[in-house]
Amino acid sequence: MNELELLERHWHALYVRSRSEKKVLSQLEEMGIEAYLPLVTKIKKWSDRRKKIEEPLFKSYVFVRSNAKEYLPILNVYGVMRFVSFERQAVVVPDNQIVAIKRFVEDYEHGEEYKMQNTEELKVGQKVRIINGPMKDLVGKLETICNKRHLIVYIDVVGQYIPVHLSRAKVEPVIES
Repeated sequence: MNELELLERHWHALYVRSRSEKKVLSQLEEMGIEAYLPLVTKIKKWSDRRKKIEEPLFKSYVFVRSNAKEYLPILNVYGVMRFVSFERQAVVVPDNQIVAIKRFVEDYEHGEEYKMQNTEELKVGQKVRIINGPMKDLVGKLETICNKRHLIVYIDVVGQYIPVHLSRAKVEPVIES
């Protein structure tokens, strides 16, 4: 590996201790390392009250933009278990997936809806491409057709499938050749 490759920064996913995502994020930022923890706001109900809670979209995962020289200092952060890796190499998360996650979080908070545009038939289990909205161009598997206008699509992010609730207007079938 040459010096240029050692300094090149890429997004990676860190597997962290359960419920320590925010602490890990804080420590990484204090070290000057760019990190991202996608948080969504949910309303939790108890017998005596309701409260808005910010929780991670992916439990036990934090994204970090780093280079090879920063791997060891990152692994020494309290709460970091390991880099998500394949064949002993930290998996690079493409920039467009991080952008799509950020847009998804924004869309989740605002609950945007788009007008019905597509009328092609869709079947559970087929691949679909998101054509509109914050996750545009991501491909996933159609899991559920809730009604004529609402779907649940599973998107693969870092080896985990996240269910994404979408209006029918946001997807098109992927034609496989």
